[in-house]
Amino acid sequence: MRRLLAVLTLSAGLAGAQAAPPGVLTIRFLDVGQGDAVLITSPEGKSVLYDGGRSEARVRELLTQYQVRSLDLVAASHGDADHITGLVPAVQQFRPKFFLNNGLAPSTQIWKKLVAAASVAGTQGLLAKAQVINLGSVKLTVIPPPPGMKDQNTSSIGLLVQYGSFRALMTGDSETPETGAWLKTLPASLLGPTDVYKSIHHGAKNGDSARWLAAVRPKNVVIGVGPNTYGHPTAEALSLYKKAGAAIYRTDLNGTVTVTVQKGGQFAITTEHGTGVRSAATAPRPAPVPVPAAPATVSYANCAAVRAAGKAPLLRGQPGYAPKLDRDGDGVACE
Repeated sequence: MRRLLAVLTLSAGLAGAQAAPPGVLTIRFLDVGQGDAVLITSPEGKSVLYDGGRSEARVRELLTQYQVRSLDLVAASHGDADHITGLVPAVQQFRPKFFLNNGLAPSTQIWKKLVAAASVAGTQGLLAKAQVINLGSVKLTVIPPPPGMKDQNTSSIGLLVQYGSFRALMTGDSETPETGAWLKTLPASLLGPTDVYKSIHHGAKNGDSARWLAAVRPKNVVIGVGPNTYGHPTAEALSLYKKAGAAIYRTDLNGTVTVTVQKGGQFAITTEHGTGVRSAATAPRPAPVPVPAAPATVSYANCAAVRAAGKAPLLRGQPGYAPKLDRDGDGVACE
């Protein structure tokens, strides 16, 4: 990254591009369940979808909900299904010019389906390298995997989003070998501080580390997560974010998390369920959003007993809601 960066400019003024408020960058951490999907729209209406979650139907629904009418680039941080499945309908519908990827093709059916869709759409593969992508007036710096990484997670592609003084960083499911290599090779000024940071690997134990977060210096952390059997986000990860002084947002509790950024870098964070905290680049760091703990006495086995006792089902975002009780991921526990 110390060498001269290649620059790719996505041409402005595409017909039918998504409208955006004048001078405003919008970043939406989409609520796609257990997975990641981030929709980035420049003030000029240029759009990028970084990852697409695990559900084609859910991504179609969200792209319609947020009135996306074109995509200039889709990017897969890496090739796991919970990051690329939703890219298939995005490519089929919008025929983006480029598909940014790590060049490490998994032998999975969903990857083959995505590659086939890109071929039909005329979407050009773009191998991640040290480069800047100009998304209108927004600067996207691609952070490629370090040399020698061999699996999908540690070959995740990082993306730094800059608009004015605002900075957002996301690095897929990168793990300690990859972040450790980045710490040795990337300039400290590239990594932090960050105003908004996407947690690594949905808050997994082998994702973020104290050393990495000390370099990233996040003010706000967004965790893309849904009902899962992995224990995401882990207590270890949540503790790290708390120690870093970051406000915490979770798509399982807060729904889609939307960041709107003004030209000067001032920004606001809102959530689908209205529990967001407004923030600005020059304002004091907001207090972390409380993360309710799962009730120790409630489990699948006694959901019927909970209802029989006259207690109402718990909705996503309410104190006491536990994702493991939400059998179908519809935001209602014990139903």
